[in-house]
Amino acid sequence: MAALGAYHGLNPAMGWLFAVSLGMQERSRAAVVRALGPIAIGHELSLLVVAALVLGLGLLTDPAVLHVGAGIALIAFGVFRFVRPRAHPRWTRMRVSSRELGLWSFLMASAHGAGLMVAPVLIGAGTGDAVASSHGLAEAQEGGFSIPAAAVGLVLHVGAMVAVAGAVALLVYTRFGVGVLRRWWVNTDAGWAAAFVLTGTLTLFT
Repeated sequence: MAALGAYHGLNPAMGWLFAVSLGMQERSRAAVVRALGPIAIGHELSLLVVAALVLGLGLLTDPAVLHVGAGIALIAFGVFRFVRPRAHPRWTRMRVSSRELGLWSFLMASAHGAGLMVAPVLIGAGTGDAVASSHGLAEAQEGGFSIPAAAVGLVLHVGAMVAVAGAVALLVYTRFGVGVLRRWWVNTDAGWAAAFVLTGTLTLFT
């Protein structure tokens, strides 16, 4: 989960480029740092939507069916990202409020499948024999993953993303400039799409 978060943090489309833009507009390093909060909140909300969906389906659906459905969804989304790598929300301006930045982060994370990628980790957290116990969801678990562990995983994911995105944003703002995207940047879209297909395949056959 932390590694996936770090990978997201490297991607300029997931937030650090927006943070740099706001810093340049306000000519303030503090503006770069302030932008990370709304970006993190929006990203976390995207993950929570998927987590709620997975846990809810886990209560209503056979775990084997849920595994198959998640695997197919991951592979299909990976193929979609290969075919349409630039399919994501677009904004007409770069100066935004904190609320707008949080909304943008939520939409971007959702469009890039950030929550969908963590679904295999969460599958089973809402299923299993413990659901029928008096402790309910608090103790529901399967395959070693529990709801508290899933919550920690989500926090680690976003924490790693913000740490990496913040470090990259500050380096770009204070030292390299946005021209670094033309000189050094490696497109991560193909790798991200391949990760979906690989994860979906592993979900189907493990």
